[in-house]
Amino acid sequence: MKFAPIIYLIGMLLCILSLFMMIPAFVDWFYGNNDWPAFVGSSLATLFVGAILFLSNKDSTTEHLELRQAFLLTNSAWISIALFGSLPFLFSEINMSLTDAIFESTSGITTTGATVINNLEATSHGILIWRALLQWLGGVGIIVMALAVLPMLSIGGMQLFKTESYETPDKVVPKAASFAAGISIVYITLTIVWAFMLWGAGMPIFDSIAHAMTTLATGGYSTRSDSLAAFNSSSIEIIIIFGMVVGSLPFVHYLAITKKGFRNLFKDDQVKLFLTLIVFVVFIVSIYLHFNDMPFLEALRLASFNVISIITGTGFGTSDFNNWGGFPTTILLILMFVGGCAGSTTCGLRMARIQVLVANAKAQISKLIRPHAVVVSYYNQKPIPENVAESVMGFFFLYIISFAVIACLLGGLGLDLITAISGAASAIGNVGPGLGDIIGPSGSYQSIPELGKLFLCAGMILGRLEIFAILVMFSPLFWKN
Repeated sequence: MKFAPIIYLIGMLLCILSLFMMIPAFVDWFYGNNDWPAFVGSSLATLFVGAILFLSNKDSTTEHLELRQAFLLTNSAWISIALFGSLPFLFSEINMSLTDAIFESTSGITTTGATVINNLEATSHGILIWRALLQWLGGVGIIVMALAVLPMLSIGGMQLFKTESYETPDKVVPKAASFAAGISIVYITLTIVWAFMLWGAGMPIFDSIAHAMTTLATGGYSTRSDSLAAFNSSSIEIIIIFGMVVGSLPFVHYLAITKKGFRNLFKDDQVKLFLTLIVFVVFIVSIYLHFNDMPFLEALRLASFNVISIITGTGFGTSDFNNWGGFPTTILLILMFVGGCAGSTTCGLRMARIQVLVANAKAQISKLIRPHAVVVSYYNQKPIPENVAESVMGFFFLYIISFAVIACLLGGLGLDLITAISGAASAIGNVGPGLGDIIGPSGSYQSIPELGKLFLCAGMILGRLEIFAILVMFSPLFWKN
């Protein structure tokens, strides 16, 4: 396997990352904060390393990447950006430890939204916008990866989402640049629209920009310690709700809206299931809260925002749902595993995989009743190939195993059952807040042991990169020529 093209592309990504670091540097300088030198220094260090990697391999062929190279690039890109993205946290006046800086950066780039910062109001504007930028970059990165790269790698049933432009079995993503450009234009446009809407609803301009980025990325980083509850505005919450839903739908359909309108979007089975599930769960939780002495409109407002925030993996909060009772919190714990639609900024199992699993289960039941019958499972009115069904079942198995291992490791460090289980679910589902007093909506991950934070970082990366992309690297066959 040739490593030069991979190193070349990693160097290019680091150079781009260094340019983005200058944005919070300017913001801190504009607001008179003292952290701008930390961003300038981090930018120069990142640029130096990126330029060396880029220039030393500039003669390598990068037009096509083979499958193994694509796997290695996918993993190394996310890990390297998480590591270099931690430099501003490490050098700023916030005085983070190395582990905390890596945790915050990894949580950002994977759009998880878990934080170790207890007092965001005392944090510099540069750090706050850097957190939002990391999530925003991670959001567009996962869309491009999910729609252009993963289908070619046959990861977890993502073969379902191959497009005609990318159906090349031996080479990966020959036109990824043009595809990424189209997705980026849509992503940037939506971010600008939501920033203006939040500003118009009464949110300060700085906060509106930061929240627009983290909303569309379904990341959940806020500029306030109380998250969206700090603004106490129903209009802002409604705008955020629609933003989270938009970020959770397949972006490939947004590209086709100018030609085909919204027809394809609402014909997609996973979109219909996702929206139906949201309505159903919000209704159930609202009714439960209402019958527990909460006015119905308030119950509907709280349930709508927090249910959608959890199922989309965003992690914003307007209420401490730990106080809602056992039934709603159990539902929210289950929703951490679900996620949004494939080809969106969300993570988790995702609707498409759940539909494939359900269709396969129905087929197995039918075969038990009629052993000799030929039963065909369908997704979006098309037969599900056997290799796709096997890939999805394999992904589901590894997803649950990964969750169980991380939960056991956290429990082994002395964390209580609720914290260990919800922390593992939140990490691998890239949700952000967990359950309980420690990592719940009103808490943070600051008190988690450092080794536990590293376990959670591993869980975030596993969840973001669809598990298979990471685990394939541990196979000896992967490294053989």
